[in-house]
Amino acid sequence: MKRIIFIGIAFMLGSVGAKSQTINTVLDGAYVPEHTQTKRVVPYPYLRESDVMWSKKIWRTLDLREKLNHPLYFPLEELNDRNSLFTVIKNSLVVDGSITAYGLGPTLDDDEFKYPLAPSQVDSILNPTITLEDEDLLTGEITYIETSAPIESELVTQYQMKEHWVFDKQRSERYVRIIGICPRVEVYDQTTGDFRGFKPLFWLYYPECRYVFQNAWVFNPGNGAERRSFEEIFQKRRFASFIHKEDNVYDRPVASYALGIDALLEAERIKSDLFLIEHDLWHY
Repeated sequence: MKRIIFIGIAFMLGSVGAKSQTINTVLDGAYVPEHTQTKRVVPYPYLRESDVMWSKKIWRTLDLREKLNHPLYFPLEELNDRNSLFTVIKNSLVVDGSITAYGLGPTLDDDEFKYPLAPSQVDSILNPTITLEDEDLLTGEITYIETSAPIESELVTQYQMKEHWVFDKQRSERYVRIIGICPRVEVYDQTTGDFRGFKPLFWLYYPECRYVFQNAWVFNPGNGAERRSFEEIFQKRRFASFIHKEDNVYDRPVASYALGIDALLEAERIKSDLFLIEHDLWHY
C-alpha cells in the first residue's frame, strides 16, 4: 500500500514538473527562428599584396539618430529575439569574452589596435564611477558619494568606423573592408545636465566581430521572416554615415581644417573621389 501511494505521489510531482517546464518553454511565435543562430560568416576573398593597385583608408561616423540607422540603435531594452548593436557588443565583451576591446592609448585617439584591454579594464569602462553631491536637509552639509553609473544602450548614439578601400586588379574590382568599429557615448555635464559631446569607449577589430554580428538578428520592417544580421547590415552598406577623415600626410581629420558646411562639402569630395577612382578606369 505504501509503495502504491509513493508511486502516485511521484507521478503527480512528475506531472507538475512537466507542466511547469512546458510553461517556461512557451514558443513566442508560429515557428522556431533558429536559422540566424547557425549562420556562417562568408569568408573574405583572398587578396594578394601584388594585386592591390590602389588603396585608401577612410574613417566614417555613423549617427544612430538617423532613420536608416535605427535598426542599429533599437530596441533599448533587451528582447528574446533581438537587441541593439551596443547590447550585443556589451554581452560579447562581458558575458562570454568572444571579442577583444582595444584601448585608445595615451592620446585617447589611437585606432591601430595596439592596446588590448583586460576584462577588468573593460568593466571599468562600461561601469564608470561618478561622484554625486548629497546635501543634508537639516545641517546643509554637502557630502560626496561615489557610485557606479553603467553605460546604457540609449547613450551610445554614434559609432566610428575605420575602412580600407582597395582596387584588386586580379578581379578588376574595387571594394571595401571594415577594419574597426568604435562606439561613442553621449557626455553630459553632471551639474547642469548640458550636452558636452561624444566620448569614444574603445575600438573593436571588425573581422573578429563578424562571427558575433552574423548571429545577431536585426529588425526587418518589411518582412519579419527575412532575418537580417548586423553583419549583413554592414557588408551590404545599409547604413547612413559621413566621412570625417581620410589618410593623409598630416594624419588630421576633416574637422581640423574645415567646419560646418565646409566639412560636409569636404566629406562629399572624398566620397566622390572614391567613386571616380573606379569609374575613370573604364571607357563608356
